Amino acid sequence: MIQKLDKIDRKILKCLQQDSRMSQREIAEKVGLSQNACWRRLKTIAESGLIKGHTIRLDPVDLDLNLTIFVMIRTRHHSRDWLELFRKEVLSIPNVIDFYRVAGDYDYMLKIMAEDMNAFDRIYQKLIDKIDLETVTSYMTMEAIADSRDLPL
Repeated sequence: MIQKLDKIDRKILKCLQQDSRMSQREIAEKVGLSQNACWRRLKTIAESGLIKGHTIRLDPVDLDLNLTIFVMIRTRHHSRDWLELFRKEVLSIPNVIDFYRVAGDYDYMLKIMAEDMNAFDRIYQKLIDKIDLETVTSYMTMEAIADSRDLPL
C-alpha cells in the first residue's frame, strides 16, 4: 500500500476512475503537474497495488441483462469445506456479478444479472442444486438509481 495519498494523488486517481484511458499528459494537465512528475506518481501508485485493474463499464440493457437481483442467503453450515464448495459453485455462475459475506440476518449476498425471470430461475436452480442452503431470499430491482459509482476520493 502507498504510504499516504495526498490531494494530487487523489486527483490522479479520480481522473483514472472517470476514464482509465486518459493519457498521462491529460492527467498531468488536469492535476497541475508536469508529465514527468505525473508519471512518477502514477508509477508509485501502480507499484503500491492500489490500482486493481483497468476495466470498462458495459450497459447491461444493451446486453439483454434486463433484470438485477440481490439474493440473500442464510446457511446452517459454516465449515471451511462447505464454504469452499459454496464459493466454487457460486463463482462458477457467470451471472453472479458481486458476492459478499455479510453480517446480520443473512450470511451471504449475491448480485445477479439476468436476461429475465426465466433466466434467473435457471440460475437459482443451479445455485440450490448442489449446495444445501437454509434460506434464499431474492429481491428484484426496478431501477438502478446509482450503480457502479466511483470510490470517494
